[in-house]
Amino acid sequence: MAPDHVLAPGARVLIRDAEWLIRRVDRTSTGGQALQVVGLSELVRDRDATFLTEIEREVEVLDPAHTRLVRDDSPNYRSSLLYMESLLRQAAPTDGRLYVGHRAAMDPVPYQFDPALQALEQPRQRILIADAVGLGKTLEAGILMSELIKRGRGKRILVVALKSMLTQFQKEMWSRFTIPLVRLDSAGIQRIRRDLPTNHNPFYHYDRTIISIDTLKQDAEYRTFIENAYWDIIVIDEAHNVAARGTRSLRNRLAQLLARRSDTLIMLSATPHDGKARSFASLMNMLDPTAIADEDEYGPDDIQGLFIRRFKKDIQDQVESAFKKRKIAKARATASPAEEAVYDTLQGITFQRLDRNRGGAHLFRTTLTKALFSSPAACIQTVENRIARLERRDDAKEFQEDLASLRALLADLRRIAPADFSKYRKLLDILSGQEHNFRWDGSDKRDRLVIFTERIETLHFLKEHLRADLGLKPDQVQILHGGLSDVDQQRIVEDFGREEAPVRLLLASDVASEGINLHYLSHRMIHFDIPWSLMLFQQRNGRIDRYGQEHTPYILYLITESRNLRMLGDQRILEVLIEKDRQAEENIGDPRALMGVYDIEEEERITARAMEEGVSAEAFDAELQPQELEFDPLRLLMGEEPPPAGERVEARTAALPSLFPGDFAYARQALQHLRDRESLQVEVYPEEERVDLTAPHSLRSRFSLLPREVFPDDGRFVLSTDAAQVQAEIRRCRQDESAWPSLHYLWEQHPVMAWLNDKVTAAFGRHEAPVLILPEALLDDEVLVILSGVIPNRKAHPLVHEWFGVRFEGRRARDVETLPDILEATGLGRRPIPNRAGPVDTGALQALLPQAVEVGQRWMRQRRDAFEERINEKLNRELEELERLRKRQMEQIALRFADAGPANPLLTGRRDQERRRVDEIFDDYMEWVQDTMTTEKTAYLQVVAVLAGEGFHGD
Repeated sequence: MAPDHVLAPGARVLIRDAEWLIRRVDRTSTGGQALQVVGLSELVRDRDATFLTEIEREVEVLDPAHTRLVRDDSPNYRSSLLYMESLLRQAAPTDGRLYVGHRAAMDPVPYQFDPALQALEQPRQRILIADAVGLGKTLEAGILMSELIKRGRGKRILVVALKSMLTQFQKEMWSRFTIPLVRLDSAGIQRIRRDLPTNHNPFYHYDRTIISIDTLKQDAEYRTFIENAYWDIIVIDEAHNVAARGTRSLRNRLAQLLARRSDTLIMLSATPHDGKARSFASLMNMLDPTAIADEDEYGPDDIQGLFIRRFKKDIQDQVESAFKKRKIAKARATASPAEEAVYDTLQGITFQRLDRNRGGAHLFRTTLTKALFSSPAACIQTVENRIARLERRDDAKEFQEDLASLRALLADLRRIAPADFSKYRKLLDILSGQEHNFRWDGSDKRDRLVIFTERIETLHFLKEHLRADLGLKPDQVQILHGGLSDVDQQRIVEDFGREEAPVRLLLASDVASEGINLHYLSHRMIHFDIPWSLMLFQQRNGRIDRYGQEHTPYILYLITESRNLRMLGDQRILEVLIEKDRQAEENIGDPRALMGVYDIEEEERITARAMEEGVSAEAFDAELQPQELEFDPLRLLMGEEPPPAGERVEARTAALPSLFPGDFAYARQALQHLRDRESLQVEVYPEEERVDLTAPHSLRSRFSLLPREVFPDDGRFVLSTDAAQVQAEIRRCRQDESAWPSLHYLWEQHPVMAWLNDKVTAAFGRHEAPVLILPEALLDDEVLVILSGVIPNRKAHPLVHEWFGVRFEGRRARDVETLPDILEATGLGRRPIPNRAGPVDTGALQALLPQAVEVGQRWMRQRRDAFEERINEKLNRELEELERLRKRQMEQIALRFADAGPANPLLTGRRDQERRRVDEIFDDYMEWVQDTMTTEKTAYLQVVAVLAGEGFHGD
């Protein structure tokens, strides 16, 4: 390999006497390079391969000056235009504007592009997207991922999500962004263990995968696989679950490991903090371990650029049609005599031993109250379980009084028949239409109902009795709770949004309150029991009140009215929470700020304590005001400036130059070109901008390592550039058995388009470039040698990528012109140019190439110098900032270990270990910054095409 040639994406190389196109270059841990390539020459055509430069000593970058020029005899120079376009489409943007994400199959709303714009401004794309429930964080992640894929930094992707959300996330990424993620749920893992050799790392076998955090937590083998894999992008959904809270959980340790295994880290969470500085700092430190020196004391400047957070009120003006104002109602049920008897019994109980030395936990009587507010069945289960536990104790005699009280309560509970369960009877009245104009019988497959309850025993009670009382079939009622397998949870969620699935009623515990979409066919929700936490209100209601809901969300709370003053007071406490959630939704955006603890269990303790202390509803209401905390996460997150809400989007979108008016025009011409040479089964529908293509073998092979769901059953792709039609298909496909869209989005990110690119790129032979004769645009003695120039960083990512032309008059190079100017002047790709197929003196044109390459290298050096002038200032600032942050962290270590010294060797050892850890973090990051922002010295040049006037001889 010539020392002045660089290996960069787009380069053509000879390895083992075969020609390959470099798609990606990675640095190995031993200092070499891993070349990911696709075959161009006959024996290796369309084959993917990876070569290591430390092993493949003979990697020859084809010298552009020796490019063989070939006359293009295709009509209107179709072959040349396709070849040039295929190369243009593989060019990577080098700035921070949006090139593809805004064109995905979605309704573009400006605020959803801000996370990508913000991340692209940073040296590393590491960001917490913390928008409120229902604003579209998954879409925002897809936009950023698409931009990184376009830049060649998204080949390997890992998504970590809740097990109930794997299919939902996977389908959203494919349907809207054509990002294929292989789902590693329990069924997927079994398939892999069957198909792959033992100890084969599936994360290398599949480049893009999605897996649940609990699978990683429970499967030691997969944790080992993670330690030995690296990704371009890692996404952690519901990231608050991996924050450090007190002792480090296994989820937190896994997230810490994952944070070190990729360049890009995207975290998603609508509840990103629990009000504690250290917990939030743990997420920030995963994004940037150099940012926070003191986890107890930091400010907005320390975490600038690492997060973005908006509430519905911040962006309401952009999505008036997408967010409907909630309708909230309360239905009151008068307690039956049998229930009143239980209330009286429970109020009269004072547990002698059970509530002794309880610390900060609920009184057991409060636990019983909470279970009873859910259902008698839930309370019976709680009482029976506690009786059984007490009877098994060696000191059971000491609990005799408490056991007697529990048995008496149990006897009363068992006297509450379904007919005496007032809240359930009220539910039936509501569903029958007697109250609230609700009327629901499950007959309309597009009007499905969600009922939330905390207790699984209540779920089973409701399933059994509602099915009978409403006349529903067994498969029309489904229950969803955390005890189900990941496959079952995904199936139930998917079926609930699929029109042809029989399910009509979903009975859900709070496992369904995080992340999942229940709004496709449902706009009505009933809280069978009222949460004791405002965070749960937010999470539950966000399942149907979210971006894309087409109907007014109707949320109904069931409340039992009792003559028992204690029980009545407790219910009034819960009604205060209902009202506070409504006020927060309309005003401050985040109801969690009212309790100020930002933790579900802590919020429930506040509610329980108010009940135990007999606090009046009025006093409880007065307590729930926005809290001024020592650590105010909202102020810290938002800083002084209002959050971005799409103001910059219009000025920050761009498009790379193209020779075709759009994706359909290019695909149509490319398929026609291939059909003339290969036996393709393809039909084109210009008016609809649709293509129907039966996949040939070379295309089928590309899908072998992609999710099996994305490949059509009959092998026939139906692709359209109409994003609205694709979205309509996404909605329609919920009626089908498969629930995967049969209409694919025809845009540059689809694997079919990548296949077309590679096929067209290979249209010209080894080290060839086409000659186009343009007599109407160029004089007889004029020639334009079009070149592509790439200057990568040390990681082989392009930092400077230019297309330009060297203009010749006779044999003398006159000047350099940019590609947009060339296209404007010649009309290339703008209007049909007849190919008269006359003779061409390729020898005379060939003689110009060495001079063109020399001029091109000089011109690219100027571009490199201009880039470095801009980037060096940024690089120096970055390195200076890193040194400042290192110094701060070392100062904090000195403060924490102030007593270290010869007299305290254990403390001294821990101090030195901390210093080494910080040095390692900063050294790694500084090396990353230098590798990323330092350019290679020589440009990789490729002769793309030669444009000449008619009759050029170079005289």
